[in-house]
Amino acid sequence: MATVVCLHAHPDDEALLTGGWIAQRAAAGDRVVLVVATDGEAGLAAGGPGAALADRRVHELDESARALGVARVVRLGYGDSGMADRPSDGASRFVDVPLGEAADAVVAVLDEEDADLLTGYDDRGGYGHPDHLKVHVVAREAQLLARRRPVLWEATMDRTWLVRVLHAVRPLARVLPGLTVPGDDVFTARADIAHAVDVRDQLPAKRAALAAHASQASGGVRTVAILLALPPWLARRVIGTEWFSEVP
Repeated sequence: MATVVCLHAHPDDEALLTGGWIAQRAAAGDRVVLVVATDGEAGLAAGGPGAALADRRVHELDESARALGVARVVRLGYGDSGMADRPSDGASRFVDVPLGEAADAVVAVLDEEDADLLTGYDDRGGYGHPDHLKVHVVAREAQLLARRRPVLWEATMDRTWLVRVLHAVRPLARVLPGLTVPGDDVFTARADIAHAVDVRDQLPAKRAALAAHASQASGGVRTVAILLALPPWLARRVIGTEWFSEVP
C-alpha cells in the first residue's frame, strides 16, 4: 500500500483533474491524503464570493472526499487569489504567500504521512489560474524539501482536442456569463504526458464528487454543470481518462 498526497488549489479541483485516479488509488488500498490550499471563497457562484461561499465549499470538499475514498483532508487555509483578470483583495492570498512558507506546510504533511507520491499541477497551471501556477511551484519545492523525497506527478490534460473545443466556444465567451475561455497554450502537449490513466471504472465516484460541488455548477456556464450533464457514454469519452506528467 502506498501513501499519496494530492495538492490542489481549490475545492472541486480534486474532482475535476484527479477524481477518477484518486478513487482508483483508494479502491486499490492506497492511503490518499488531499491537501487544498484555499477554501475557494473567490470562486464564481450564485450569491457571489465571500465567507459564506467558503463555508459552503468546505462542506462540499468533505462530501467529495468521501465519495472518492480520501482518508484525510488537510486545508492550508490560504486566501483564494481569484483569476488573473479578477484578482481578489483578501488577506493571505495564496499567490502572496512566500514559497518557503507554503512549501513547508505541504512538507509537514508529506513527512507526517511518509508519502510515496505527491501530485501538483503542470507548469502552465492548467489554464493559467494564479493559484494553480502557485501549486506547481509549491509542489516542486515541497518534493525537494521532504524528509523522504516522494515521486512527483503533475496533473494536467492532453490539450490536443481541448484546443479545438476552445476554438469552437471562444465566440460564445462574450455573450454567456461565467464562461472564461483561455488561450491555446493550456495544459500539456500529448508528447509530454507520461501517464494517461483509464478511470472509466471510477466514473460513478468521480461524478459523485463533481455533484458534491453544487456551488460550482451555478453562476453561469460552469464546467462542473456541463460534465454532470453528459450522458454516460459521452462521459466515458470526455472524463474517462486523467493525465499526468512526471518530474524526474
